[in-house]
Amino acid sequence: QVQLVESGGGLVQAGGSLRLSCAASGSTLTTYAMGWFRQAPGKEREFVAGISWNGCRIYYVDSVKGRFTISRDNAKNTVYLQMNRLKVEDTAVYYCAASEFILGRTVSLYDYWGQGTAVTVSS
Repeated sequence: QVQLVESGGGLVQAGGSLRLSCAASGSTLTTYAMGWFRQAPGKEREFVAGISWNGCRIYYVDSVKGRFTISRDNAKNTVYLQMNRLKVEDTAVYYCAASEFILGRTVSLYDYWGQGTAVTVSS
């Protein structure tokens, strides 16, 4: 069983930066693919970024390419999402998730979820 806790969300002006962290407990993340998702009010949860267990494969949704960077530190059991040049449309609750078997872009592939951290980008 993996417990995930996100942190680092907050209020930031458009153009600013935030760094989200996802700390895991209960199990090592070494064998898990990790993903970041977000859900804006009234919208479905969407994939933002994903990283394989060893960091060799990384995926991003097109809307964040060049602005967001996903990384992981398996020694610290932590995954990060560096978000730069934030836009108003990035406003959402951000969730990290762990997939035991496969790195993918769909919600159903992920086995464990955190509670989310809210990101609000003001204009």
